[in-house]
Amino acid sequence: MSGTDDGPNGAADTKDPSGFLSEIIGAPVTVKLNSGVVYKGELQSVDGYMNIALEQTKEYVDGNLRRNYGDAFVRGNNVMYISADSS
Repeated sequence: MSGTDDGPNGAADTKDPSGFLSEIIGAPVTVKLNSGVVYKGELQSVDGYMNIALEQTKEYVDGNLRRNYGDAFVRGNNVMYISADSS
């Protein structure tokens, strides 16, 4: 078997997620933490440990807006996922 077989979602198994992350710098994103808290903001940077810097950050708990932070830093070991929001 080759390493370029399509996976279950149609993407190549060998696709590197760093390409996706670099493409969405400056874009609106949703970051969900293991605790269930969600942050929405503009992605400024992300590193190999999934440490994330956001601007214009809003914190949501149980779907309800709790706080506006402006700039925020999220430690990577708390991140469940990051997704690009549609503009």
